[in-house]
Amino acid sequence: MASDVQAPTFILVLSCPDQIGVVADVAAFLVKHNCNIIESGQFSDPDNGLFFLRNAFRPLSGVNIETLRADFLSVAARHEIQAQFFDASQRVKTLVLVSKLGHCLNDLIFRHTTGSLPIDIVGVISNHTDFEQLTRSAGLAFDCLPIKPETKAAQEAQIQKIAEARGAELIVLARYMQVLSGDFCGKWPGKIINIHHSFLPSFKGAQPYQRAHARGVKLIGATAHYVTDDLDEGPIIEQGVQRVQHAMTAGDFVASGRDVEAVVLARAVKWHAERRILLSGLRTVVFP
Repeated sequence: MASDVQAPTFILVLSCPDQIGVVADVAAFLVKHNCNIIESGQFSDPDNGLFFLRNAFRPLSGVNIETLRADFLSVAARHEIQAQFFDASQRVKTLVLVSKLGHCLNDLIFRHTTGSLPIDIVGVISNHTDFEQLTRSAGLAFDCLPIKPETKAAQEAQIQKIAEARGAELIVLARYMQVLSGDFCGKWPGKIINIHHSFLPSFKGAQPYQRAHARGVKLIGATAHYVTDDLDEGPIIEQGVQRVQHAMTAGDFVASGRDVEAVVLARAVKWHAERRILLSGLRTVVFP
């Protein structure tokens, strides 16, 4: 009689020099361990000669993920593979940072509460108290860490301490209007996601939507990207646009822009948590 308990879903993501035999050897490895592939994506990057693969699969014989990791080392060595195995049931522990604009935070909390994002929000940190009630009403921890130029290093040290104490695996900047230091970013490579409007570099600084409106911009949008020590120039994960027209007010621009920002950020967080994103130099490979 077949068991009513479904086998767990594991995910394998890898990159390596593009060469003959990688797909065959990975497939043979999974077959050998009695694993059934249920989703597969692959990409050969002609610009750098790297190959990327993501397989979602179910082990049908009870093999655990630790055994798969250990047994895969010989395959990895053969092809110079950088590989990671994940259990899809393990929600990604996520720390959210926010300042005084709460639309992205509110959207993430809603999606988290309804289970539409495979993340576990382990806390919200802000340099202001504006969204303490919103955060706590959702049963989430809130920490206010004010910041001044002379306290930046100490404040970032506190963020790091909280992230480590709560086991955070991902940091999301939900309109956190502070520039993270290169030292902090270096501790979280490919693990900090930021969202910003699409007007960069044309309209840097304050009130970008109002200045775009004054210039008659016809498209507004948002960009989600990984954070590096190059401000707003990390690898892009997702972008979205929305057409606007002359009859709209500057306030309409702001409202539309916030909608796009929330949706684009949620997509980026979801894809990261589902292990669909791999880095290829300054770009990302995002498997649908």
